[in-house]
Amino acid sequence: MPRRVAASVLAALGVPADLERLHQRILPLSGGTVGLLASRLITTPAELEVELARLADHGLVQLTDNRVRVLTASAVLAGKVASEAERAARSRDRLEDLALAIPHLVAANSRPAPGEVAEVSALDGEVSSGGEPLKLLRALVENSRGDLLWFRPDAWRIPRESAVAEVIANAVASGRRSRAIYPELALQEAPDALRTRAAAGEEIRMVPELPTRLIVIGTTHAVLPEPLGHTDEPRLLIRQPAIVGALAMLFESTWEQALPVPELGERRSQAVSRKLLLRQLAAGAKDEQIARSLGLSLRTVRRRVADLLDEFHVETRFQAGVEAARRGLL
Repeated sequence: MPRRVAASVLAALGVPADLERLHQRILPLSGGTVGLLASRLITTPAELEVELARLADHGLVQLTDNRVRVLTASAVLAGKVASEAERAARSRDRLEDLALAIPHLVAANSRPAPGEVAEVSALDGEVSSGGEPLKLLRALVENSRGDLLWFRPDAWRIPRESAVAEVIANAVASGRRSRAIYPELALQEAPDALRTRAAAGEEIRMVPELPTRLIVIGTTHAVLPEPLGHTDEPRLLIRQPAIVGALAMLFESTWEQALPVPELGERRSQAVSRKLLLRQLAAGAKDEQIARSLGLSLRTVRRRVADLLDEFHVETRFQAGVEAARRGLL
């Protein structure tokens, strides 16, 4: 069905023809009183007020203190456009909220219907708060077997760190391995904490950043914050073998990409810090990004970069990264 072609702006806005004619007649009188407009239009104030109310419904006039302000067609159209834009923005925000709910709806409806599968059982694990996290960790380690795998994005800031190191030392003494991945920032912020863990027998590697804490205990348990991040609770204790195995695979993949730190003496720390800086340069990182990642001041980063350029006899940061790779320093 062909769309109707409007004869004017006001007609396109749905204003009846008789009101459009009235609007044209009173537009030059904008600002006058109801009585003045009624006398000019040769009608009574009461009859005019009825018509003005109809105009006001379309946003064409505003009555204040018995005075009539008549809006032009362009002003009315601009107001309509702004109003529709605001409503569209609200609709977009609402649609985005609804879109976020769709995956949850799909997940909730993805359960097999009765009779489609032979057996359905709940996942093994729970979300909990409160209690003593250290006591829980100690019990999980002491009553399990296998390696201990850690993502430790901020562990050195936790007050019970020394007690956790004791748990690690006891596990390693019993013949188990403890492997931990730290962000590069830890090497600058907490070298003593790293040395303590290394002295307890923990194997340590570095990556630029870690998004969440994680503990995988053998093949039987894993602990994550819920939601993911750097908090103690609520915590998600997982016993489901497939999920524990998947988290162990995630750790192993990250471990392969991480930078080894076999020793944590002062000289070795400097060597590792230098290697981390070279790796950042090869990746094209900016000075500000390197400073945040390594926990150094911007001035220190720039000084060290300048020293490396001189050492490698190159002019650019990228060339320094390439030269470092050629020399086998990465």
